Amino acid sequence: MVEEAAGGRVDVGILFGGSILAGGDLFARAIADDLATHFMIVGGQGHSTDVLRAAMRHRMGWDDVADHTEAALFDRYLAERYGVRADLLEYESTNCGSNVRNALELLEAFDIPWRRILIIQDASMQQRMDAGFRLHAPDARVVNFAAHRTHVELVDGELGFRTPLDGMWPMDRYISLLIGEIPRLTDDANGYGPAGQGFIAHVDVPDDVTRAYTSLQNAGVGAPRTADQRWADTVS
Repeated sequence: MVEEAAGGRVDVGILFGGSILAGGDLFARAIADDLATHFMIVGGQGHSTDVLRAAMRHRMGWDDVADHTEAALFDRYLAERYGVRADLLEYESTNCGSNVRNALELLEAFDIPWRRILIIQDASMQQRMDAGFRLHAPDARVVNFAAHRTHVELVDGELGFRTPLDGMWPMDRYISLLIGEIPRLTDDANGYGPAGQGFIAHVDVPDDVTRAYTSLQNAGVGAPRTADQRWADTVS
């Protein structure tokens, strides 16, 4: 399916460190299935790094993760759990904007073609990552494969996950991530698109999504994730 969508075997498959653990499991399958010529993990430290470290402590029993980057954690996870490694690791990026720029710069530095790219990111941030590639690599053919599809439903009268994946975000954080993407993706003066800060390519946000977001904000339900200025060299 990936090869069909990409028009052939992709040049590079990229896992971004903002994903939950399911992203590592999916990336291991991509490596095992030889879906790309090269495989890269991208991620230094950012707003989700501490959550990933906690997940690695819980699932893998690692007690030495405090100073490890997202790329290093996922590469170690792949090696210990699946016996595979990525070809390239990017350790410096701190947000979605630098994720894309640094990934492309590293590929250029190693003279690796990137005409066809498979990107795996957390479902809550996949749309924005795609928009970043459309801005910085407009001629590339990008195949999006979100790390998970997790459905939210009422569980015992409250929002919950019927079958949560390992390392899944706590519900309040997941909601804040999802809601926080709407103002970021909206192409207006306050968004990240060309009409705003110019960090990503234009994204069409459906009217019903905008109306739902406005209704939630007016009702005081669900707070969008705010940018953490520690990691916001350009965008977070």
